[in-house]
Amino acid sequence: MADLFDSDAKPEVEAAAEVNRPLADRLRPKSLAEVIGQAQVLGEEAPLGVMLSSGSLSSLIFWGPPGVGKTTIARLLARETDLHFVQISAIFTGVPDLRKVFEAAKIRRQNGQGTLLFVDEIHRFNKAQQDGFLPYMEDGTILLVGATTENPSFELNAAVLSRSQVLVLERLSLVDLELLTQRAERELGKALPLNGEARDALHEMADGDGRTLLNLIEQVAAWRVDIPLGREALATRLMRRASKYDKSGDEHYNLISALHKSIRGSDPDAALYWLGRMLEGGEDPRFLARRLTMMSTEDIGLADPQANTVCLNAWNTYERLGSPEGELALANAAVYLALAPKSNAVYVGIKAARRLAKETGSAPPPKHIMNAPTKLMAEQGYGDGYAYDHDAEDGFSGQNYFPDGVRRPVLYQPVERGFERELKRRSEYFAKLRLQRNS
Repeated sequence: MADLFDSDAKPEVEAAAEVNRPLADRLRPKSLAEVIGQAQVLGEEAPLGVMLSSGSLSSLIFWGPPGVGKTTIARLLARETDLHFVQISAIFTGVPDLRKVFEAAKIRRQNGQGTLLFVDEIHRFNKAQQDGFLPYMEDGTILLVGATTENPSFELNAAVLSRSQVLVLERLSLVDLELLTQRAERELGKALPLNGEARDALHEMADGDGRTLLNLIEQVAAWRVDIPLGREALATRLMRRASKYDKSGDEHYNLISALHKSIRGSDPDAALYWLGRMLEGGEDPRFLARRLTMMSTEDIGLADPQANTVCLNAWNTYERLGSPEGELALANAAVYLALAPKSNAVYVGIKAARRLAKETGSAPPPKHIMNAPTKLMAEQGYGDGYAYDHDAEDGFSGQNYFPDGVRRPVLYQPVERGFERELKRRSEYFAKLRLQRNS
């Protein structure tokens, strides 16, 4: 019997072990040139390409969604720069583990070997733990490569960011996914049993995630079918991957921003799409109702005063019906807002008013518009000269209501759209009367 630790394994055993390895592991690139996608960071004139050609690799933060090659690129960088590769995950690594990693890196450095420390989910380290990397980054003990799916601006220490270059890795395109599929078919030695539409559907299911695609391909390749399957047959056999959506992370803010800007841009189709994306991702419909109501005041305003009422009614309808029926009311509101005339005149006006208030915050109202409930206040001139507008011609006195010494500003400037066209006419009418009464 062969020794348990005998390295001379039989060829057929090695072949079986190779076949049993996951496809994603078997297809892991062996050089940066084999990496599919990410040309924006790996190209000759891109950041990593320039660093490698100049021989000056700096600490890096890879920011991007899952399954786009963050770990693979880090591993290949270590190989191409002759650095010892060490991989840890912020989820499973504590302070004692980090100390061991740093001590081992110190010993390697003394022996002339550098260390590339790859930290997966680096944003999960707290601020104090992140600070612990700084002295070892500064003295060259480690070259840090962190990977995160969250916005580094919010999740990482400014000190770590200042010593690193942030590189954004993107979702794989459909073209990238097709190239990956072809590579998988060559490795498997056969074509997938799918027709053209089903093949496209498979790529859509992967949703830009290369690892997910390879896992799906492994399942499809194992099917025993006589003729290529179509889109519907594929959908029956495979569950569609859940959309990437984190209700408390970047995706939450990115998608609500997309919804808001689609409505502001008067695009009802895009508004419905982003609303649908958020609902499918499990977003709280009450959050969406609240944000739609906010959009009605910020972007439509008095160009269509009814918009705010539509949103409040949609919110109330959702509270009464719940999901999924009540979500239709939110869709109605989104389309109404998208097609409503737009104005941010009041939004701009109140911001300007608050700036002016900060500059003149101590100035009292003019005495003629202050009440005089006491004899002393009356003796001080409170209320003297106040003109009761209902007694004036046209129901308008034209008096000054700003503090004495504050030059009258124009804060509200209505637009020539929707109902604000009428408000603009009224505003100009009163401005003309005011000028006449005070001339």
